[in-house]
Amino acid sequence: MKKFFNFMSGALLALVVALPAIVPSQAQAGAMSDYLENKLVDALLRAQTYTMPTTTYVALATTTGSDAACGTEVTGGSYARVAITSSLANWAGTQSASSTAASSGTSGTTSNNAAVTFATPTANWGTVTEFCVYDASTSGNLLFRAALTSSKTVNNGDAAPSFAISALTFQIDN
Repeated sequence: MKKFFNFMSGALLALVVALPAIVPSQAQAGAMSDYLENKLVDALLRAQTYTMPTTTYVALATTTGSDAACGTEVTGGSYARVAITSSLANWAGTQSASSTAASSGTSGTTSNNAAVTFATPTANWGTVTEFCVYDASTSGNLLFRAALTSSKTVNNGDAAPSFAISALTFQIDN
C-alpha cells in the first residue's frame, strides 16, 4: 500500500523561488501517510466511511518526517500552509497535464494546474527539506509527504517559495 500513491521520480516537484540565481529543487520518492493508507483500506475493502477532504493543504518542513508524521513544519515569518481545493480545475486529469476533464487516461498521474505559492517570508524559515500535505490548515491529518532532493534555505525577504504548475505530481501505482 506504501506505493499506492507513488511519487514520480525525475521532474516530480520543484520548489521554485522567483530569483534567477536559484535552481529549482526536486523531491525524492515519498509515501502516503499511515493515516491515509488505513483510511483507504478501510473505505475500499472494509466498508468503513471515509470523508475525502474537500481542500488539502501543502506544508513545508525543515526536517525529514516519516509515514507517521511530517518533519518539523516551518513556523512564523508569515508562513502558512497553502490551501488547494479538490477540483477538476486544480488537479489535472490522468489523460494529460493541465487537463480539467474527469480522468480517463492510463497513467494514474495527476499534477497541480496552478502554481502553489506560499507567503513571502518576513523572517527566516530555515532550510526546507520536504513538503507535506494535510487535510487541515493547522494540525489535521498528514496525507502524504516527500523529501526534496536538494534542500532550500528560505530567508526573510526572499521571494515567495512556489511549486510551479505541474510540479506537484502524484501517481497511483499502476
